[in-house]
Amino acid sequence: MKVFRTRAMHRMWRLGLSLALVLSLGGTALAAAQAPPTVHRGAQQKGQDLLQGEGAWQNLIEDHSAPLLRGWQHPGLPAGWTIHHGVLSKSGPVDDLQSTRRYKDFELQLEWKIGKEGNSGIFYRATHQYDEIYWTGPEYQLLDDANTEDGKSPLTAAGSVYAVYPAPPGVVHPYGHWNKLGLIVRGHHVEYWMNGRRIVSYELSSADWKKRVAASKFSAYPGYGLAPEGFIGIQGNHPGAVAVRNMRIRMLP
Repeated sequence: MKVFRTRAMHRMWRLGLSLALVLSLGGTALAAAQAPPTVHRGAQQKGQDLLQGEGAWQNLIEDHSAPLLRGWQHPGLPAGWTIHHGVLSKSGPVDDLQSTRRYKDFELQLEWKIGKEGNSGIFYRATHQYDEIYWTGPEYQLLDDANTEDGKSPLTAAGSVYAVYPAPPGVVHPYGHWNKLGLIVRGHHVEYWMNGRRIVSYELSSADWKKRVAASKFSAYPGYGLAPEGFIGIQGNHPGAVAVRNMRIRMLP
């Protein structure tokens, strides 16, 4: 009788343990089924999830297209501009390019390469107030300094705020070589970067800015450089070749 009780109690203990294990596993599975999926951030963040994040980078040039760029005068990519394997280029005078949307505070990065005697530029906060993009938007000058007239003056050389603030010497690579460009615009503050070095820093709408603009050819265009937001542009209507790649932008808070 005592042996029977012991065996019965042992079987009941084993049954209780099994039942507890089943309930535990069932609860774990139920919790896993109800829990939201894990979302990876940082290096694993991709696609639309990345673009919706604050401060995310957005490419302006794809492998074989530039859907976020258009002609200044005509929609789409104007004749004379080509894109091959992520490199946007032109070899002669063509229509300027502009972004399809306006930007206020942003950081822009790209690489550029100029041809011999080439002359181009990057515009920002440009508007259609006047016929030409360079009559409203300040310009980051892209130039073959060694073989152009503009290259003789720091005020119009590569890296200058064209005709307003000079560029320092010895930073730009010669024609046929890639240069890295950085442009930061936040409020009135603007910074130019080239090949890892900050080369220009200034304040839009400051007394110094207004004095310099008044002494330049841009004095003929009221409001030059003072729009709170505007288009990003690439100059195309000057002679010579220019190529741009790895062009990307992000909004600044």
